Amino acid sequence: MVGDMKTGDMAARAKFSLHGPEEDFDPRTTAHRGDLADIALAGKMFAPHYAETMPMRCAAPKAMIRKQGGKNHVAVSELLHGEDFHMLDVVGDWAWGYCDHDNYVGYVPVHALQHQRKTAQPTHLISARAALIFIEPDVKAGVMKRLPMGAKLACGPLSDCGNFLQAGKGFVHVRHVQEIGAKPVFDGKNNTVGFAEQLIGAPYLWGGRSGDGLDCSGLVQMVLGLTGQSAPRDADQQMKAVGTELSQDDDLKRGDLVFFPDHVGIMADDSEIIHANIHWMQVCAEPLGDVVARFDVDAPISSRKRLS
Repeated sequence: MVGDMKTGDMAARAKFSLHGPEEDFDPRTTAHRGDLADIALAGKMFAPHYAETMPMRCAAPKAMIRKQGGKNHVAVSELLHGEDFHMLDVVGDWAWGYCDHDNYVGYVPVHALQHQRKTAQPTHLISARAALIFIEPDVKAGVMKRLPMGAKLACGPLSDCGNFLQAGKGFVHVRHVQEIGAKPVFDGKNNTVGFAEQLIGAPYLWGGRSGDGLDCSGLVQMVLGLTGQSAPRDADQQMKAVGTELSQDDDLKRGDLVFFPDHVGIMADDSEIIHANIHWMQVCAEPLGDVVARFDVDAPISSRKRLS
């Protein structure tokens, strides 16, 4: 089979050959649709056309990623301010492509994106549940915008007062951000759980992965990301890729991940779990036994993993 490559204004076309059957692939993280695929897949998967990606960056506070272009279609994830997106196509008001941090594929409102060359490289993360960007380096000043936990932004030097960092045309308080790659400590305890504890009470949002709303795997992916640990988007992917399996004799402790069918949470201690869940429609901390009892199956815990 042979496909041709479509790369915007590029007039020349390249030919690619596929020898043998296509490999199995996860459609959630493989940029391949019926008519178009990422050029990186040429020779591996057949498509009528291949395209090179255009490097974009989320300029909105956040933007839902949907399975199809259209605000009424199912949300599959969320792109946060400052995160990169590899755009392959634009269909109406929707850009199709995949996220840089986890390769998750979907459609994002095109107005939420800017070309990377028009934006500054992010240097900091919002580490509070939310941060306000002020017009001046003063808590009494007007607010330009609000960014949720997990969003990235480019910060300049400290202001003269010492409590604010320049953030584009505005200012963000130093207590609301951390440098990308930093690993903060909360009272000497597990810092991953410290971030999760800040989110208790945040609403449940299918596809959400910000301080404004999260689903179960979005919570885990975000709090791991804030401590410099990458993780896939969905619970089944996380169960395969993250942490080390505990034996039946190992007791749970703070920071361990517990997986159920299509669900995941992080242990606050040896008996209480923090998770975003539909039952309470929010992030909550509750006894692990209560969560187990709500599953209508015997032995619903699929895996228990310990982070390094």
